[in-house]
Amino acid sequence: MPHDPPAASGVRPFRDRVAAWLVRHRGWLAAVGVVLAIASIERSRHLEFSRSIESMFDRTDASLGPYRVLKRVFGSSEVVLAAYEDPNLLSDAGLARLEEVTNRLARLSGVKSATSLASTPLGRRIADDTAASRTLLSLMEGYVVGKDRRTAGVVCVLGDTARADAIDAIRGVVRELPRGTVAGEPAMLRDGFAMLERDGRVLGIASALLSGGVILACFRSLRWLVVPMAVVLLALWSTRGILAVAGLKLTMVSAMLSAMITVVGIATVVHLIVEFRRQRDSGLSPAAAIERAISVLFWPTVGAIVTDCIGFGSLLASRVGPVHDFGLMTAIGAVMVLVAAGLVMPFLAVTGRFDADPRRAWGEGSLERALDRLVGGIVARRRTVLAAAGAIVAIAAAGMLRLEVETDFTKNFRADSPIVEAYEMVETRLGGAGVLDVLLPIGGAVDAATLAKVASLEDSLRNLPGGDGPAFSKVMSVADVFTAVSPVPIESLARSALGGITAAAAIAAMESGMPQVTSSLVGSDPEDGSRWLRIMLRAKERQPTEAKRRIIDETRRLAAAAFPSAAGGRAAAGGREPGVTGFFVLLSQLVERMLADQWLTFAIASAGIFLALAIGFRSVVVAGVALVPNIVPIFVVLGVLGWIGTPVNMGTAMIAAVSMGLSIDSSIHYIAAFRRRQLGGDAVQEALAGAHQTAGRAMIFSTLALVVGFLALVTSGFIPTVSFGALSAVTLAGGLLGNLVVLPVLLAIVARPS
Repeated sequence: MPHDPPAASGVRPFRDRVAAWLVRHRGWLAAVGVVLAIASIERSRHLEFSRSIESMFDRTDASLGPYRVLKRVFGSSEVVLAAYEDPNLLSDAGLARLEEVTNRLARLSGVKSATSLASTPLGRRIADDTAASRTLLSLMEGYVVGKDRRTAGVVCVLGDTARADAIDAIRGVVRELPRGTVAGEPAMLRDGFAMLERDGRVLGIASALLSGGVILACFRSLRWLVVPMAVVLLALWSTRGILAVAGLKLTMVSAMLSAMITVVGIATVVHLIVEFRRQRDSGLSPAAAIERAISVLFWPTVGAIVTDCIGFGSLLASRVGPVHDFGLMTAIGAVMVLVAAGLVMPFLAVTGRFDADPRRAWGEGSLERALDRLVGGIVARRRTVLAAAGAIVAIAAAGMLRLEVETDFTKNFRADSPIVEAYEMVETRLGGAGVLDVLLPIGGAVDAATLAKVASLEDSLRNLPGGDGPAFSKVMSVADVFTAVSPVPIESLARSALGGITAAAAIAAMESGMPQVTSSLVGSDPEDGSRWLRIMLRAKERQPTEAKRRIIDETRRLAAAAFPSAAGGRAAAGGREPGVTGFFVLLSQLVERMLADQWLTFAIASAGIFLALAIGFRSVVVAGVALVPNIVPIFVVLGVLGWIGTPVNMGTAMIAAVSMGLSIDSSIHYIAAFRRRQLGGDAVQEALAGAHQTAGRAMIFSTLALVVGFLALVTSGFIPTVSFGALSAVTLAGGLLGNLVVLPVLLAIVARPS
């Protein structure tokens, strides 16, 4: 990064003045740090999680349009299915128990309505062997009763507030029932957020402790264990405090925030520790040594934080809410690492005599000799190194073309988790727990002709093939309810002059006799009074990405063909278009959005970091050289995922931009160390050897600490967190290899002899 220009007579370089000021005022700065920590801890207690599905998308995302219409017209679209097994379900005792369970669920706070077999107009008489009961059973089969006629389901529509508490209360009721379980996308999200809240508390601490253990082993000093931990904790607390004051909320990927701040904090402090130790070995006092270390590493450290902010900040371009917010949070966290280091590190490094100096790690002498041999070996074989790196990138790039998206949200949980077991039961017994909705605009009253069109569309949807059978396990609309109660077929009414009047009268009767069911299928938009019909669909949540994508696309096509909008040439309901929405649709699109955004954010991060490095090093060539060893590990990791067929989840989809921001720090410190050696008169190979022994050694220590720290994330019950932790560890290790092997070779090629 930039060096200060030669000092005029009597004027010290800016970095020297900053270092001297930090050391001279270290007591006051430490006091400011304590006050900041106390205030931040108090404010961070008010930090909340955002649990809304809408918060996961950009507010202008087209996918939210139909979802918002659904909420306005039909109320809450968040539905969970409570299910249990009863061999005598259709007996008087079984139906009485179902009625009691349904009423208990309906009375729970946060539950807007509860619908079951007991909610039908026949009530307990649905067990009678009559034409009406058989018709109603057929209508409700796959919706609130299994084909085995022993699995009961209660559809619980959640209110707009306290949904997590409502889901917990539903589970409390169902837990008392035989094989009782609760499934549905809101339940999955609730479990995901619960795991993430635990991860945010536990994994951040575990990551810091593991990293601290490695630092203790590397420097064998309690003082120099406390220093990086203090910087990390102050940065984390102050970041959370800022988020709370700004009114921001934690999201589904925010559990990684602690780990990211730990990464940046430890990487920053470890380089300073190694340089401090070197200055102490040269005979300087602790105060002079820390001042000199800060001065030497001032610009590389500032440059590393700037590139961190660029890498993290690139996520602001994402159209996925949690990723966008994560980018902002981590960028704030990176800045607060720099602030925290300035506030507490000079004080902790100098105050007192106990354990003043970081020691050498066991075996560090062997490491020193190995680094010297490595430099000589790779420079002598530079063509082989570059050819091997090029071949690896080419093979990996081909693998990236095979990347698939994981849209089965249950795959975000471990296979033995309760939510996965719940989905297994529901999808086996009731046919599907994935909820889709088709919204159909109509011009006015529901007439027989409209019902006939809806019925025809339903027939097409029922015949739509899925991955291993029909795409939908249940298709239900007001046309089905009408058919169940009307003695005259819809087609006959549609051809009759009195069909409209008859249909309107039948709909009114249905609204009176089956209000919960009918109001969920026919509604008006309070914004403009437009009328809408709803087809409720059930599909299996646990199916491949391609099958889901095809089902959603085909459903949209069929709905648009049956109810064409004005844009299609035939005015239907004022030009309003049919919509396909629901959690099944939104969650399947979420990770696809993330994967598409990954390459945009990666491109922004790469371009921004390249520009910053070109300005900092005053060289376009050096900036390009710095990017190469950090891009290679990212391509390799993603390429391997493609070759082995591991689908991309929410954790994987952020790796590229985040890893670029993290691993470039090491390149900056290495190049800065190399240039210092060259300015001191060293030849190219001597300068590389010196950079290996200073920046390279610090890179090894910090990367080892961070890789071990990231392994704490693999203990999470939320698979995207596991993926993020594991892939970040692998990418950081790959970045270390690139910076120790590929970067020196490139520098040897482009460097001018001293």
